[in-house]
Amino acid sequence: MQFIDLKAQYEHLKSKIDKRIHNVLEHGQYIMGPEVQELEQNLADYVGVKHVITCANGTDALTLAMMVLDVKEGDAVFCPTFTFFATAEVIAYEGATPVFVDSDQDTFNICPVDLEKQIQKVIAEGELNPKAIIAVDLFGLPANYPALQKIADKYNLKLVEDAAQGFGGEINGQRAGSFGDIATTSFFPAKPLGCYGDGGAIFTNNDEYAELLRSYRVHGKGADKYDNVRIGMNSRLDTIQAAILLEKLAEFPTELKARNRAADKYSRELAGKYKIPVVPEGYVSSWAQYTLVSDDRDAEMANYKEQGVPTMVYYGTCMHQQTAFKELGYTDENFPIASRLASQVFSLPMHGYMAEVSF
Repeated sequence: MQFIDLKAQYEHLKSKIDKRIHNVLEHGQYIMGPEVQELEQNLADYVGVKHVITCANGTDALTLAMMVLDVKEGDAVFCPTFTFFATAEVIAYEGATPVFVDSDQDTFNICPVDLEKQIQKVIAEGELNPKAIIAVDLFGLPANYPALQKIADKYNLKLVEDAAQGFGGEINGQRAGSFGDIATTSFFPAKPLGCYGDGGAIFTNNDEYAELLRSYRVHGKGADKYDNVRIGMNSRLDTIQAAILLEKLAEFPTELKARNRAADKYSRELAGKYKIPVVPEGYVSSWAQYTLVSDDRDAEMANYKEQGVPTMVYYGTCMHQQTAFKELGYTDENFPIASRLASQVFSLPMHGYMAEVSF
C-alpha cells in the first residue's frame, strides 16, 4: 500500500500525460512555453480569480507574495506555529519577524481568537509594525477566512492564503486560492494537485499585484528580460511541468471526489477510536492528508505498520520549537494546542486512487 500512489495516477493518465510531454519536446519551448499560459488560465477559471502567476515552487510563491506586499525588517507577520517550515521561513527571509499563533483544536488551522491576542500584544509592545497574516489550509481544509478577514480588516493587515495543501477545498462554494489579498499553492508531487517535480502558483484579483508578480518572477523584468526595473528572482514553472499539470487539473475534480469518499470511510470506521478530522458546515476539504490524533502515536503507527499500512507525521515540530526561531523566546506554554498536536498527530494514506481499506 502506498501513502500517496503517484504511480496509479500516472497509469490512469499515462496516454494523456505522455502526449502532453511529447508536444513540449516537439515545440521545444521548455521555459514559459504555451502550456504555462494555458495552465494559468485554467487555474484561474477553476479557482475563480482574475490572475494566476505560476512559479518554480510553493516556497517561491510565498516569497513572491511577501515581496509584493513589501514585507521587510521591522514588520510583524502572523502565521500558525503548527505548519511546514516554509510558512515562517519566507517571513524571516525578508528580514521581518514571524509572530506565531496557536491552532484551533478541531480544524488544526490557525486560531482566530489567539491571532487577535497576538496582534494586540504586538501593538501593545510597540516594537514591530503589524503587516500581514499568512493562514495555512492545513491538511486540505481551508482556514476560517470569514473570521480571519474580519481581523485583517480591523487591524489593517494584508491576508495571505497558503493553499499548498488546500487546493480544491471550499468555504460555502468559494474555492481555496481565492481568499485574502494573495493566495499561493505548491505543485510538489505529494500535494492534492502535484506535478513531477517542483512548481507553484500565486492567485490574486489585484491587477497591480499581478503585474508586480510577473516582473518579480523573472529577475524584476520590465518590457523584456533585459530591461530590469526592480530586483526580482528567477522563479519560472517549467513548460513540461505545466503540461503535466494541465492533464492532472482536468482529472482533479474526479480525484477530489475519490479523496472525499476515502475520508468518509475512514471517519466512519475510526470514529470513537481516535479524534478524527473535523470539517465545519459549509466547508469542503481536499484531504491533502487524513490526520488523526492519538495519545499513543508511536504505538498506533507501529500497529498500522504491522498491517502493511504506511503512516506519516505532519508535523512533529512546531515553528516555535525550531532551532532557527529559538531566539524569539517562545515556549510550548505559549501554544498549548499546537504543541500537543505536534506530539499526537499522524496521517493515514490518502490519494485519489485508494483501494478499499478497512481497519
